[in-house]
Amino acid sequence: MNGRIVHIASNTFREAVRDRVLYNLIAFALLMSGAAILIGQISINIERLVVINLGLTAVSLFGIVIAIFIGIGLVSKEIEKRTLYTVLSRPVRRWEFIVGKFFGLACTLVVNTVFMAIGVFGALLYVSHHFQTADGWVLVALYFIILQFLIITSLALLFSSFSSPLLAAVFAFSLFVIGTFAEDLRGFAALTQGFTRWLATGAAYIVPNFSALNVISSVAHQQPVAGQLIFYNTCYALIYTAMALCGAVLIFEHRNLK
Repeated sequence: MNGRIVHIASNTFREAVRDRVLYNLIAFALLMSGAAILIGQISINIERLVVINLGLTAVSLFGIVIAIFIGIGLVSKEIEKRTLYTVLSRPVRRWEFIVGKFFGLACTLVVNTVFMAIGVFGALLYVSHHFQTADGWVLVALYFIILQFLIITSLALLFSSFSSPLLAAVFAFSLFVIGTFAEDLRGFAALTQGFTRWLATGAAYIVPNFSALNVISSVAHQQPVAGQLIFYNTCYALIYTAMALCGAVLIFEHRNLK
């Protein structure tokens, strides 16, 4: 990674960290973990299950919101403030700008996930009084959540490279919702015939398969995650992210910024 990308990424990270919305979302995620403790106390022998389910779900949802609503503004804000023209007037290529923005927001999301994960483990320790060996699988669930963030960040950048922030947010959030039910969409495609089957199958494989990256329920029930699934999900997320990022670069390279 060259110095120009690192510089853009570090500036993006600092700007995202200073965003008040970011801190509000983190606070809500931590409050959700606190709510999990209260709910767990009125449950019967399922405190750990409730804490992991609610805690990890809060980390995932608030992280997705951060990725979308900050990601869609990474390009548009630079254009509105006209700082993009200053950056590109220097020896900075357009692809370096997009890649730097991606890595800056990705680092922000990873740091936020770490802090929110501390809240989840703190809640888990509070209700269980000690950690179990099975709690280690929570880290795998968090790793999969980070992979989701990488995909949605690249998609937010892709859509923001050619559309308005509002449309980019709608597109990104719609793909997240559809991707959450990707396995159900594939099941529906298997039950249909003709053109409908081809259309449903194509849509099921084009949208990101977020359902495969969601192991919160199984981890909460102390079920181990297969190493093959970890390898597959890692490769899938990285390839999908790279493809979306390449699409964002190609579109931005040919975009008329005048």
